[in-house]
Amino acid sequence: MSTQRMDVLERRLERIIDLPEPTQGQFGPAHTVVPVISPEDYARSDPFILLMDDRIDGKPIGGPHPHAGFETVTLVVKGGMTHDSGSLGEGDVQWMTAGSGVIHGEGLEGDLGQARILQLWLTLPKAQRWVPAGYQDLPYAELPVRREPGVEVRLYSGTSGTVRSATKNYVPVTLAELRLEPGASIAQDLPASYNGFFYVLEGEVAVGPDRQALRPGQVGWLDRPVSGGDSAVRVTGTTRARVLLYAGQPQREPLVSHGPFIGDTQEDILRSFAGYRAGRFGPPPPR
Repeated sequence: MSTQRMDVLERRLERIIDLPEPTQGQFGPAHTVVPVISPEDYARSDPFILLMDDRIDGKPIGGPHPHAGFETVTLVVKGGMTHDSGSLGEGDVQWMTAGSGVIHGEGLEGDLGQARILQLWLTLPKAQRWVPAGYQDLPYAELPVRREPGVEVRLYSGTSGTVRSATKNYVPVTLAELRLEPGASIAQDLPASYNGFFYVLEGEVAVGPDRQALRPGQVGWLDRPVSGGDSAVRVTGTTRARVLLYAGQPQREPLVSHGPFIGDTQEDILRSFAGYRAGRFGPPPPR
């Protein structure tokens, strides 16, 4: 069991949301989806705009599509997928900056068999809303790993203990996969200013000093302390468990969204549509 400093603010779960059963998705009968975060609640989820838990069983119907004004963070939970210039296997992440505009594919062509993919929409700081597009592929096998007794933390972004990810961020974000044996526990440090949540993929965990239970089909949001400085959240495996932690620095800037575009004003949305129709969007280059 890892120890926790006494001068660090302990975080706990402020709210636990029971998610709906999967419903029909937009890419045909092979696609179902669970909305983990909805954009209508952005004031509470900032800097996270939405998170969709996509399940594929067969051949989805879809193709290349545009984005602008934000980032997508695509994590393959199960199976695999192709993207514009490569592929993602189980556990891999593509961190794509749509910025000034992209058209990308996301492997919606062909028979994917059974797959499960989490796609997060992450805001960009207002000053970097229209940065050049790009992406980073983060292979699971190459992620930095923190190991404690009975616990492995794999970092897609941010830090855990003395382990640091090399992923480049515009908005500071910690994205980590925690695998815990029954009874094993770890304290994850976070800036107290970070907003964040846990999403359990397998098993059950207990979170915080009051050991609130969290299991698949739920999203557990951390409390939001008034004070700044350092904080930590303790996670314990009630059973053998696999859980994702998403936490990041809120930007506190209102957003306007329409379809695949995010902006600061309605004029931004119109400008993105105009750029797309004029053929100024293309596939993202490696960052």
